[in-house]
Amino acid sequence: MTATDTHRAITAIYRLESPKLIAGLARMVRDVGLAEELAQDALVAALEQWPESGVPNNPGAWLMSTAKNRAINVLRRGKMMDRKHEQLGHEIEARHEAAAPDLEAMIDDDVGDDLLRLVFTACHPILSIEARVALTLRLLGGLTTDEIARAFLVSEPTIAQRIVRAKRTLAEERVPFEVPRGAELAERLSSVLGVIYLVFNEGYAATAGDDLMRPQLCEDAMRLGRVLAGLAPDEPEVHGLVALMEIHASRAAARTGPSGEPVLLLEQNRARWDRLLIRRGLAALERAEALGGRRGPYALQAAITACHARAQTADATDWARIAALYAELAEVMPSPVVELNRAMAVAMAEGPAAGLALVDAIASEPSLQRYHLLPSARADLLAKLGRLEEARAEFELAASLTRNARERTLLLERARECAREPSAG
Repeated sequence: MTATDTHRAITAIYRLESPKLIAGLARMVRDVGLAEELAQDALVAALEQWPESGVPNNPGAWLMSTAKNRAINVLRRGKMMDRKHEQLGHEIEARHEAAAPDLEAMIDDDVGDDLLRLVFTACHPILSIEARVALTLRLLGGLTTDEIARAFLVSEPTIAQRIVRAKRTLAEERVPFEVPRGAELAERLSSVLGVIYLVFNEGYAATAGDDLMRPQLCEDAMRLGRVLAGLAPDEPEVHGLVALMEIHASRAAARTGPSGEPVLLLEQNRARWDRLLIRRGLAALERAEALGGRRGPYALQAAITACHARAQTADATDWARIAALYAELAEVMPSPVVELNRAMAVAMAEGPAAGLALVDAIASEPSLQRYHLLPSARADLLAKLGRLEEARAEFELAASLTRNARERTLLLERARECAREPSAG
């Protein structure tokens, strides 16, 4: 193996192992920022030693052992005196050899518990949603600052600043490295799931740029979701989110044409849908529903996507059930966007006029005024009703609002089609 190949292998290994490293170290030093520094020190050691010695048989254990030894040295030198929890202080102040086994034992607890603590810490509500996303991708997704910046079309210094501020905030506010309990758990879990789904959505339907999708972000979000499902197996909404992402992701290959142009759901070649991802998604949905209780927003959205996944053809879609599920979702998670989606499902079940009436009822909602899918939906329904001139204007408005180049091209093409076809009026 060449030095270049070894460096690539080390980078890939670190991306997989870094969440466990950082999680274990964070419990030991009670500081996410310092934990990441210690993990990166282990990476530097690997880059220095492995090209000559070769990649060890258990690289994760090597990295953990190296990082753990550095953490113990830091604690022994007393550099954590102002940051530590009280129980750590007694051990540091003792400063004798017997402390070493105790310190090592602190990092050898269950890795799953540590990862769960890291998830909840990185997604703490004290941070802005942008900071939560950046920190989650950095600590749990293993992405570099540059990769996060490119994924969200933001400058690298901006992302770096968000991450630094997030870690500083967590340290200054002394956010405990723990899984919350009781009512706080539900609130914090919602934040965690929201961050993961936001990452997935940005990969599935990029808000800006030249590409419709950013597949790596989808993969990162699904990996985080699967990890969380393993760590919180009794939380139905976690399985609901996994189901939602898996089923959505199953359509990825069919969502774009040969030149990268978007292909609408009803026009997609369903033979290109990934049946393995669909089976996994449906299994996750079954787990969510088997846990009982009132269905939450992710389980409901997964049930909607499952209706599409189960239909062999677009015509076989159970639109009445989808409309009913959106109505249930609107009760659990009231939102103009949910109402817009319900309107489109009603249009498919009962006709475009019924759908348009519902769309027009929410058209004045302030939160939808810059939302390009509102005029896009109106345009689609107006075109089906033969009101082509109105439809053309709405497609053009939608094109002016989207920041995604692929979507803009599709919307302008649909506007031109309206202009070419003879009006039914």
